[in-house]
Amino acid sequence: MTIHKEGFLTIALAALLLGLLNVLFHLTLSEISWLVHTLQAISLVFFFLIVYFFRLPKIHIEQNDKVVISPADGTVVAIEEMHDAEYFNDPRIQVSVFMSPLNVHVNRYPISGEIMYFKHHNGHFHVAWNPKSSTENEHTSTVVRHSSGTDILFKQIAGALARRIVSYAQVSREINQGDQCGFIKFGSRVDVLLPIGTIINVELDQKVFGGKTILASLE
Repeated sequence: MTIHKEGFLTIALAALLLGLLNVLFHLTLSEISWLVHTLQAISLVFFFLIVYFFRLPKIHIEQNDKVVISPADGTVVAIEEMHDAEYFNDPRIQVSVFMSPLNVHVNRYPISGEIMYFKHHNGHFHVAWNPKSSTENEHTSTVVRHSSGTDILFKQIAGALARRIVSYAQVSREINQGDQCGFIKFGSRVDVLLPIGTIINVELDQKVFGGKTILASLE
């Protein structure tokens, strides 16, 4: 397991801040040794949690042109029909995956193809499992065109804790299923919009894994 590049600066700043706090604890609370040791232990645990959040496990991705894979680790919180007004302007099946702060937060392309559309939307920071988060929260929208001509839209959505969405999408770029498409910091959600009639392979409350779990079949 390695550390994701999006975590380098955050981890360095956390190490600096916690180091300064521990020096301050030592200088101002030296006569209460048990309290100093307790605060130091808490800061160490906090630091390791930050490092753990930015982990990048090595996974083997088996590309399959006939399926849509999960773009993120997490739990399926919605499988529902909705009307997309941003790109398709027609009904779609939405599959939503909620990522807790303890999940791996790397996002991956659900299919191979060409990026046809990308847009970043400013917005609110509702809790990520709130249905309003899909349209009202800060999010990015990326559309990938499959070799069959089918377009798949997926959204990286900020949550109550997530305040920074990173996307690597570039319009007209050819990408491979399972490639990293971005990162969302500290809890969030990903929505995948599929054509009506698509066979869904997951259920509500199911745990899924980015680059591994098959969300749906394209044929």
